[in-house]
Amino acid sequence: MSQSTKWVYSFGDGKAEGSAAMRNLLGGKGANLAEMSNLGLPVPPGFTITTELCTAYYANDRQYPEGLRGEVETALADVGRAVGASFGDPARPLLVSVRSGARASMPGMMDTVLNLGLNDETVEGLARNSNDPRFAYDSYRRFIQMYSDVVLGVEHHNFEEILEYFKEDLGVSLDTELSANDWKEVIARYKKRVEEELGEPFPQDVTAQLWGAIGAVFGSWRNARAETYRRLHNIPESWGTAVNVQAMVFGNMGDTSATGVAFTRNPSTGEFALYGEFLVNAQGEDVVAGIRTPQSLTEISRIAAKDTKPSMEKALPEVFAELVAVFDRLEKHYRDMQDVEFTVQEGKLWMLQCRSGKRTARAALKMAVDMVAEGLITEEEAIARIEPQSLDQLLHPTLDPNAPRDVLASGLPASPGAASGEIVFNSDEAQALAQAGHQVILVRIETSPEDIHGMHSAAAILTTRGGMTSHAAVVARGMGRPCVSGAGTIRIDYKAETMTIMGEVFARGDVITVDGSTGQVLRGLVPMLQPELSGDFGTLMGWADRYRRMKVRANAETPLDAETARKFGAEGIGLCRTEHMFFDETRIAAVRQMILAHDVQGRRAPLAQILPMQRDDFRRLFLIMKGLPVTIRLLDPPLHEFLPKGHEEIALVAETLNMPADELSKRIHELAESNPMLGHRGCRLGISYPEIYEMQARAIFEAALLAAEETGEPVIPEVMIPLVSMKAELDLLKGKIVAVAAEVEAEKGAKLTYSIGTMIELPRAALLAGEIAETAEFFSFGTNDLTQTTYGISRDDSSRFLGDYMQQKLIEQDPFISLDTRGVGELVKIAAERGRVTRADIKLGICGEHGGDPASISFCESLGLTYVSCSPYRVPIARLAAAQAALAAR
Repeated sequence: MSQSTKWVYSFGDGKAEGSAAMRNLLGGKGANLAEMSNLGLPVPPGFTITTELCTAYYANDRQYPEGLRGEVETALADVGRAVGASFGDPARPLLVSVRSGARASMPGMMDTVLNLGLNDETVEGLARNSNDPRFAYDSYRRFIQMYSDVVLGVEHHNFEEILEYFKEDLGVSLDTELSANDWKEVIARYKKRVEEELGEPFPQDVTAQLWGAIGAVFGSWRNARAETYRRLHNIPESWGTAVNVQAMVFGNMGDTSATGVAFTRNPSTGEFALYGEFLVNAQGEDVVAGIRTPQSLTEISRIAAKDTKPSMEKALPEVFAELVAVFDRLEKHYRDMQDVEFTVQEGKLWMLQCRSGKRTARAALKMAVDMVAEGLITEEEAIARIEPQSLDQLLHPTLDPNAPRDVLASGLPASPGAASGEIVFNSDEAQALAQAGHQVILVRIETSPEDIHGMHSAAAILTTRGGMTSHAAVVARGMGRPCVSGAGTIRIDYKAETMTIMGEVFARGDVITVDGSTGQVLRGLVPMLQPELSGDFGTLMGWADRYRRMKVRANAETPLDAETARKFGAEGIGLCRTEHMFFDETRIAAVRQMILAHDVQGRRAPLAQILPMQRDDFRRLFLIMKGLPVTIRLLDPPLHEFLPKGHEEIALVAETLNMPADELSKRIHELAESNPMLGHRGCRLGISYPEIYEMQARAIFEAALLAAEETGEPVIPEVMIPLVSMKAELDLLKGKIVAVAAEVEAEKGAKLTYSIGTMIELPRAALLAGEIAETAEFFSFGTNDLTQTTYGISRDDSSRFLGDYMQQKLIEQDPFISLDTRGVGELVKIAAERGRVTRADIKLGICGEHGGDPASISFCESLGLTYVSCSPYRVPIARLAAAQAALAAR
C-alpha cells in the first residue's frame, strides 16, 4: 500500500466521507453508518478504519502501516468536537465503542468493546457531567469486564463470579439494585482480579486502551468462531474486517433511556410487522447477549407474548413514533428488510446500526414476493434475494398437528421447523455425536459464538435464556436450525449433564423434540409431516423457471425418489444408477449367482431372473416421468461390491446360494481388487460380460414400449455407458445396444426412439471428447469421479485430510462439495468445446453431487450446459441457482 492510502473515513453529524456503495472498503456496518448519516438520521459521530487496513495488518506481521495513528488522532478529535468532549479529558471525557464490521454480516462472531475511554479519573468526570454517579460507575465496571475479556484475555466468568458473590453478600438479585458505592467496590475487585491474572494493573492510559481494542477487533477476524462462520458461509478470509469507532450514547441513564434491536419485518415469518425487543435503562449488549429478558416493542407483540411489562410503544410513545418513521425510511431507501440497533439516551433516539436482516427461508420468500407486489423490487431482484441453499429449510419436516404432544416447557419460537434428538449439553459433544450419526439437540443456558460448531452439528437448539434476537436465535435462523430460546422454566446443570423441568430430571442422551415454530419442548419423538410447497414458494419458483435457461433433472432410481423429484419440479431424470436396484433383497441372490458364475451360460440364467425386475423398475420410472427424458446409466460399480463381507455373512450367503462357503470365499478373493475405483468397473464390465449390458438394454427398451402403451405418450430413454476412456469402448458397446434395440423392435413390432451417450468422468475422455462425440449422442459429466481421477484423491478417504488442507488455506472449498473450476472445471470446458465441434447439437449435462451446488451451477451456466441433475431434495435449489446464474450472465 502506498503512504497516500486513506485508512480512516468519518461519519455522523448529518454527513459522511463514505456511503453504502463502499461496503467492500468500509464493511457492512461502516458503509451503513455512513449511509444513515448521509440520510440525515441521528447517528452518533465516529469513524471507520478500512478493511484494506486489516489486510495490510496481517500481510505486515500484525504491524500497522505508517500514517494510521495520525489519521485516527485527527478523526477522534473531530468526534470529540462534534459531541463537546475530549478523549482522556477528566472534565469532559469522550467515550467510544469499538466494533468490527466485515462486508458480510457475521452476527456475534467478532469482538466489541463499549465505554472505552473510562479510567479512574474520567469516570469521575462522567459522574459529574451526567449527575448520575451510579450510571458512571456501572459503565466503568462494564468496560473493565468487556475490555478484560476481549482485549486482555481475562475471561468473562471471572467477573460474573465476583458480581454474583457480591450481590449474594448484599442480599440482592438485580444489578439495578446496586448503588454507585457498590459499583466502586465491584470495580476494585475487578481490577484486583485482572492484576492477579495478568501480573499488571488494568490499563489507565486511554490511548493504549483504544489501540488495544482496535488490535483485538482485527485479531478477532482470525479467531476460531469467526473462521468457522466464514467456512460455513463461504466468506473469504481475504475480505478482512473494518473497525468502527463511535461516540458512546447511553441507554443506561435511567428510565427515559433504553436500548433495542428491531427488524422492519418479521424475520421468522416475513410478515410486514415491526418485530423486535428493547430494555429500559440498559446497554445494547444486554439485549443481544440474552443476559436480561427484554420487553416487546409493540403492543400487539406484547399481548401475543402475554408479557406484563410495558411495550416501547406505551413506555416511550414519542421516541417509538420517531423510530417507526425511521424504519419506514430505511426500508424504502434500502428496498429490503432492515435489522436495526438503536439507543435512546434521556429521550433522544440514536441509530447505531442498520443492515439487511438475517431471515428464515420462508420469511425471505414472503418478503421477496410481497416486495414485488408492493413495487419495491423487480422479479429479477426477488430471485437474486433468495439464497438457494436456504430453500433446504422449507423442504424438511414439521410436527404432525394430530400427533399427541407431551409439552414439557415453552419458550420463544426463535427459529422455525422441528426436530427430535438426544440431549447434549456442549458443542464439542454435539459435533462428535453428529459425526457418529446421532441426531442431537444442543441444550444450553445461552449460546455464545464459541458454540457455532455445535449449533451447526445439532438438529435443533434449546436455550433457557435470551430473546428472539439473542445469539442462539439469529444464528439458528441463518443456519435453518429449529430453535427455542428463553425457556425459563428449565434448569440446566452442566456438571451433572442434566436439565430439570418442574422437578423432572432429563439426562444427557434422553430424547426430546423441539418445535421452533411454536416454542414448545416436547417429550420423546413426535411424528413429523413432510412440507407442502405452495404459495410464495410456488410464485418465486415460477419466476425462477421463467428466467433460467438450463434444465434441472434429478438423480433418481426408485419410484419414491422420482415422485419426490417431480413434486419439486424436476424436468426428467439425469442419472438413474441401475446398481442401486440390484441391492434389493428380492434380487440380490440372483445378482450374486450371476457374479459367481464361471461362464456366459452360468450368467444368463440369473440375468433372465433379473430382467423382468429391471424392466418393471424402468417402466415405473418412465410412467412417473410422463415423457420427460430419463438417463439410465448401465451397471457401473465393481462386482465385488455386491458380494458378502466377513465370515458370518459369507456362511449365510453360501447357504442361500446352495454352495460351499470356502468356494464362495475363493470367488470373492478372485474378484477382489487393489484399487477398485480404477479397476474392473463401468464399461469394462460391459466389455468383459456383454450379457449384463444386453440384459439391461433389453429391460430399458421393453419398458419404454410398455410405458408408451400405458400413457399414450412416447418414451425416449437415454442409455448411458459409464467410465469410457476411448471411442473404441463406446463403439463396441453401442453396437451391442443397437442390436438389442433392433431385436426388441422386431419382437414387438414397434419402433423405438432412444439415444446412447456416455459419462465423461476420466481426464482422458475429456481430452478426447471430440472423437468420442462421433459415437456419443450426449455427454453427462460425472464430476464425482472426474474430481477423484483429476486430483488422484479417493472421495471416501478425502475427509481424513481435506480438512487439514482447508485449515492451512491450501484450498478454500472441498472439491467434492463445490466444483474445482480451475482444474476439473477446465476439463469439463475442454470436453464441452471439443464435443460441440464434432456434434453441434450434443446434449451436455452434469450429474455429480455438484449438480445441486449453486457455485457449480453458475459455472455450468457459463459453459452453456443443457441441464444439471441433482438429488431430488436439491431440485428447488438448482432451479433457483440456475435462474440466478442466467440473470447474472446477462
